[in-house]
Amino acid sequence: MRHFVQIYWLIFILSLSSMTTASVVNTGQVEAELVSEVKTIRPAQPFWVALRLKMAPHWHVYWINPGDAGQAPSVEWTLPEGFQTGEIQWPYPKRVWMDEFVNFGYEDEVLLMVQITPPNNLDPEQVVELKAAADWLVCKDVCIPESGEVSLTLTVQDGPPETDPQWLKAFAETRSRLPLTQSDWQIEAAVEDTSLVIVATPPTWFSGTLSKTIFFPYEEFLIHNAAEQGFEKTGGSYRIMVPLAVAKADLPEKMAGILVTDSGWRGEGSEKALEIDVPVATKLSAASGAQSGNGLKSLLLALGFAFMGGIILNLMPCVLPVLSLKILSFVQQAGEDRKKVFHHGLMFTFGVLASFWVLAGALLLLRAGGEQLGWGFQLQSPSFIVFLAVFLFLFGLSLFGVFEIGTSLMGVGQNVPAKSGGFGSFMSGVTATVVATPCTAPFMGSALGFALSQPALVAMLIFTSLGMGMAAPYVVLASSPALMRFVPKPGLWMESLKQFMGFLLMATVIWLAWVLGNQAGVNAVVLLLFVLLFVSVGGWILGRWGSPVKEKHTRLTAQVGAVLLILVPLYLFIANLDLFAVTPSSNGNPAAAKSAEGIAWQPFSPQLVQDLRSEGKPVFIDFTASWCLSCQVNKKVAFGSEEVQKAFSRLGVNALIADWTSRDETITRALAEFGRNSVPLYVLYSSDPNREPIILPELITPGIVLDALKEIE
Repeated sequence: MRHFVQIYWLIFILSLSSMTTASVVNTGQVEAELVSEVKTIRPAQPFWVALRLKMAPHWHVYWINPGDAGQAPSVEWTLPEGFQTGEIQWPYPKRVWMDEFVNFGYEDEVLLMVQITPPNNLDPEQVVELKAAADWLVCKDVCIPESGEVSLTLTVQDGPPETDPQWLKAFAETRSRLPLTQSDWQIEAAVEDTSLVIVATPPTWFSGTLSKTIFFPYEEFLIHNAAEQGFEKTGGSYRIMVPLAVAKADLPEKMAGILVTDSGWRGEGSEKALEIDVPVATKLSAASGAQSGNGLKSLLLALGFAFMGGIILNLMPCVLPVLSLKILSFVQQAGEDRKKVFHHGLMFTFGVLASFWVLAGALLLLRAGGEQLGWGFQLQSPSFIVFLAVFLFLFGLSLFGVFEIGTSLMGVGQNVPAKSGGFGSFMSGVTATVVATPCTAPFMGSALGFALSQPALVAMLIFTSLGMGMAAPYVVLASSPALMRFVPKPGLWMESLKQFMGFLLMATVIWLAWVLGNQAGVNAVVLLLFVLLFVSVGGWILGRWGSPVKEKHTRLTAQVGAVLLILVPLYLFIANLDLFAVTPSSNGNPAAAKSAEGIAWQPFSPQLVQDLRSEGKPVFIDFTASWCLSCQVNKKVAFGSEEVQKAFSRLGVNALIADWTSRDETITRALAEFGRNSVPLYVLYSSDPNREPIILPELITPGIVLDALKEIE
């Protein structure tokens, strides 16, 4: 018994030696604490900690430049002897409106990261305590200066530092919000009239498109913070026009700050902030200062492209099934008088336009809030995919004759236009738009790209033109009796046509199931099939016992039962989708990586590295993780380059991928050998086994990788 007690206390003491403890300050408006990326530290090896500030809803704290008013958080450290700290790393802020003033700051939660370097004379198993006195100003309707003492206890060990899984993802996400400090972009700045004009010229490898970009200066009171900043594309460059709050003579010689865009500086989904520190010139260079020409001409061209894209959108695969409903509507209306047909055409047009306005407005609002979204964004939601699949599946069942959709709540198809006046035509336009938006017709892509970089009013005009183009063929047929004569007359052939169109709708459901599988995994697809099974039973009950020829009691019971069989499984699935979904990932799959990048990636192991180096073969190691945004962008930008792929092949470079998505002690030790405890990390060994490896920057481009490869030729 005594030995058991001794063993118990030994285990307890050892567990305490590896624990990380921290104090938390809660003021009611802000929860503050000191958090670390690692649980243990190693002598002389730098590590990252952060002041974590979690704000109550609608409260905010400030960036390094607080804007019109406010004060940035500050930290005063009390550290053991020999420890050194770096500067606070500031994630890019958002504009926070308070009446007519604009502040630059953070809502919800922010991590203010600081790198700490311990001395090299620490003893193993020594426990060190990091203390900090933090001050911050938190505001909502009122502003409250607050402060707190926060601390963090870490344990020293000789081996590689042990990461803290609780905060690993938060640190990775914070790093993705830090501004790029090195970039291939060419930046110029000059004063024109009362505005600072910043021109950003992309590198040759950049294939993306910048959307609305905002400048945040590091120095206070230089610009009108609340004023709208202009943005336009000029040839191959982008111009940001920033209204100044000071005279040209009072400006500093160099303008420092960050440029924040809704898109990314290394392509879609990459870092949104770029740090700049450029001289304020008296005049822009001829190339960067060139104007894009007549702004009205560009707008008219974009409107024309949008209108043409809308017309062609009717022929896209994901619109074709909905066209079936319109074709049937044409056929049914061919015998009606001209006024009624024209009325249906106008209502269909209004349904299309209203839907485009709602979708475009939501898209613009979300992008303004910092979301990375594109046209067709609603299909990025698995819940919406499930709802739309059920919606179209019901349409298909009705076309097959399982039940009459015209007598149900889903009456937005062929029968409702005739029975319910313009409402059916309006809903037909809504349906067409909802299903059409994932497609991008010819001419439509350039128009949408232009729209999303313009002020809201211009963007809405372009979306309106797109909707008018989509509705145009219907309106033309509805308004011209001569053309309506070419529409076939109703007859028995309509039943066959209707059922054939049902197969097109089912094909669309299959496509939606494929999209859902890519987003949420095979489990979600299987559950969707079960939901569709219940939906089909509900449709069968509705058709078998819910028709008008049945008694009222029977009909009502069938309708209630059908609705429950349709809505209850649908609700349960959507409400619990996250529990079933398993998002596919290819980061740890070398075969998938090869397919995506054209590089033959192999799983990393220290033994493999040693064997390849002893054979005199060059080796490239990619330390990555699926939760690391920078890693995924680097993979797309750098390793997706054909020049990089050819260079790997020409030099016979053996590419190894070290996937740290899940905790792996082997990879952790390998990172520690290079003085790192985070990803991404890129290591290049030459064919000379005695030569030191080349460590690439955390954020890489094709040029950086190619330059490193030239060093080992």
